[in-house]
Amino acid sequence: MNDKQAASPGVPTEQEEGTGRAGGVQALETGLTVLDVFADAIRPMMLKDIAQAAGMHPAKVHRYLASFVRRGYVEQDVQGRYSLGRGALRIGLASLAALDAVRLATPLLDELSNMLGETVLAAVWGNRGPTVVQWRDSPRPVMVNVRPGSVLPLLSSATGRVFAAFMEERLTAGLIEEELGERAAHGAYPSTAGELRELMAGVRAQHLGRVTGDVLPGVDSVSSPVFDYDGKLVLAITALGNSARFDSDPGGPIAAAVRQAAQALSRRLGYPGATE
Repeated sequence: MNDKQAASPGVPTEQEEGTGRAGGVQALETGLTVLDVFADAIRPMMLKDIAQAAGMHPAKVHRYLASFVRRGYVEQDVQGRYSLGRGALRIGLASLAALDAVRLATPLLDELSNMLGETVLAAVWGNRGPTVVQWRDSPRPVMVNVRPGSVLPLLSSATGRVFAAFMEERLTAGLIEEELGERAAHGAYPSTAGELRELMAGVRAQHLGRVTGDVLPGVDSVSSPVFDYDGKLVLAITALGNSARFDSDPGGPIAAAVRQAAQALSRRLGYPGATE
């Protein structure tokens, strides 16, 4: 009796699974090709655009997307556009948590939160912008709709301003242009190229992003960059609190503590520019 005849009833054969000689499942690899398209997307995509980017027929892509939607790895909005769902986010966060910068930030965030008595967070650059990966509530929690997995705006959040100032321009340019247009319509600062240059120069000079009620009225925050051995921005550490009691002054004790925590983590990552 050969191997094909010996296969157990109900167990898919290699041909049924689409398994090649080198191992692996062809159908799964095709599905992952579709998911890979979302890694470079900064906004939801239509089916035809996903199919074009994947180099596949739209009908074939649609079948995979339907499965991904059912499992929560992809979401579809009311306009029919697709984006990554919570299932993909969970995997992404698990991967990010394994990175040295995020792992090493854990005790620093605990210490910073205890010392300041304020809410603190850590964020990294995701495919849609600054993404919160760790969060510590203070004994006086701030009522904000932000938690691990949340994507923060570049120009109206302290965290986002750090990424806008220190991240590679090729990664931020499109999002910044989009946000500038939205802010110009409401007369918010910054809303012009000149105002943006002025703001970014201040963030770089102070190594501090700062907002006072920009994202949410009554909530202030300060944020500082963390760099790796190669001088690249890998993470931002941020503290936030109620405007009535939160000292967001760049020369104040909260800003100093956030900067010190960011510099300490940068030193751990081998950044040569970190001060003692």
